[in-house]
Amino acid sequence: MGKDQIRLLIVEDVPQVAQYIRGLLNSQSAISLLDVLTDGSKAVGQISQLRPDVLVVDALLQGRVKGLQLVDQLHSGGIGVPIIVLTVPQHPIEPDPERGIQAVLMMPFSGFDLMNKVSGVHRSFQASEEAAGSRVLTVFAPKGGVGKTTVAFNLAVAMAQAGRSTALIDGNLQFGDLRSLLKVPPDAPSILDLPTDRVQESDLADVMWRDPSGVDILLAPPRIEQAEMVTVRDVDKILSLLRRVYAVVVIDTPAALTDTTLSFLDACDTIIEIVTFDSTTIHNTLAMADTFRSIGYSPSKVRYLVNRADSSGGMDLNELAKAIGRVPEHFVVSDGRLVIEANNGGVPFVLTEPGAQVSLDIIRVASELLVGDRVPVGARR
Repeated sequence: MGKDQIRLLIVEDVPQVAQYIRGLLNSQSAISLLDVLTDGSKAVGQISQLRPDVLVVDALLQGRVKGLQLVDQLHSGGIGVPIIVLTVPQHPIEPDPERGIQAVLMMPFSGFDLMNKVSGVHRSFQASEEAAGSRVLTVFAPKGGVGKTTVAFNLAVAMAQAGRSTALIDGNLQFGDLRSLLKVPPDAPSILDLPTDRVQESDLADVMWRDPSGVDILLAPPRIEQAEMVTVRDVDKILSLLRRVYAVVVIDTPAALTDTTLSFLDACDTIIEIVTFDSTTIHNTLAMADTFRSIGYSPSKVRYLVNRADSSGGMDLNELAKAIGRVPEHFVVSDGRLVIEANNGGVPFVLTEPGAQVSLDIIRVASELLVGDRVPVGARR
């Protein structure tokens, strides 16, 4: 499936209509038909599994769950997928975004009508999501030991202190780096405590770890073997909800490219890749650049942050820039004593020593990452 294809799911119980739509879609490549469901009662589970970009529901759908009942059910459940309602002139329906009906497609319709409606709704929904102001930032490094989790935690705190509602996800699902850093009790709730069917805003109140720094943290499972219980589908559902609840979502990921790590990287707006003046780190960074290109990520999605930027180890900045193909966007100095003391205490150094150069660098990076946001870092909403 092409990366830019619109993923379409249809709920339609009339075979002739379903076959007609399949025929229209066979002659084009912009829209990928995931499936045609004939039973509205199975739609919620299939939507969670198939992850469509657009959903078409027949208003005249029969069965235990009728068409408009399904629309109401999906909207109240916060599925985060735009819905086009299919109807006939004898049963006119008006678009009603407040009810979850983004558009209406009246039968009979042509292939042009179908393509235009699906692509238009998809574009509008994406624009509305972006206009909401939510930003998802993934902090990643292709090698351990470069300060990734420390940077992620302090960046999130800097954004929270600037007045953004901020969530931090411990994406290292096996080892729970943030659990260790913050000295979280073993019985603290984790991502596993969220429902596996439908995740709603009310579920977050009992699961997010409320850190004194002002950041809400979604912790990794407490045991290594439990990481396998978190699926890519879970990640997608959780991120969709967090985007609606928080202004900023920061994700701390492991160095390994697991399926869940890739789902975090796919879903985020910006990848902050940590680099240090170290030949092994640079080698792995180059390998990741090739991987990101093959996946189809735009170069603008990745921003390089040089951590411990004043500890060059004899390597010149121009040498680093030449190796990665561009000048890194962000720089953070080292301060071993302050950082180690803060980490050992489970507190962010941007709060304990806000005037230190390493803290000022993190705050500046937070501001640079949120360029275009209406309120600069340092100002309160």
